[in-house]
Amino acid sequence: LLRSLAELLAQKKQFDKALGYYEQIKSSEVGGDASLDRNIADTVVRKFDHQASLLDANAPEYADKLAKLQAEKQAYQLAECQKRAERFSTDLQIRFELGQLYFQMGKITEAMKEFQKAQGNPHRRIQALSYLGQCFARRGINDLAATTFQDAIKEKVVFDDEKKELIYLLGCVYEKMAKREEAIAQFKLIYGVDVGYKDVAEKMDAYYGGQS
Repeated sequence: LLRSLAELLAQKKQFDKALGYYEQIKSSEVGGDASLDRNIADTVVRKFDHQASLLDANAPEYADKLAKLQAEKQAYQLAECQKRAERFSTDLQIRFELGQLYFQMGKITEAMKEFQKAQGNPHRRIQALSYLGQCFARRGINDLAATTFQDAIKEKVVFDDEKKELIYLLGCVYEKMAKREEAIAQFKLIYGVDVGYKDVAEKMDAYYGGQS
């Protein structure tokens, strides 16, 4: 009941009251629930986003204030997620979240470590492999990036947006490796079902235009 009340208060943008109720639950006998820490973190993040939405976009100091809020939000998210990862060290969902934060901050080595752990979570495996492949690509380890994307594609049965993204990323890695035929083979797979996906049409035009 307290958790539902806290969520309702957060929806009404009464974030401090919501956090107060969450802290009440946290100090009770059920306070060790990992999802509770996530609820608290989500509420604080929503508070940051709300504060950002209240800024006057026409004010001369808008950009500086927004950048300051975003930096504070990112620092909070990272510190909070690191604490949860320490407290619930075997929770691979938290490892995935931590990897995402490191990746967004450009901390690629740290992100790789977390995604390598997170791929053990069957619900996050393909996403973890996708991020891991992108980490390898950013490091210039293109052959390992390609292998990682290939592994993810094999496990992804449904040809949805996630699979398109994996195939696209693999094609881009092949381009970096100067494997033009392998790259266009990937882009063809996407072009055959979604002509408007990213810049695939342009890549196809450039390839076939160069042949004529």
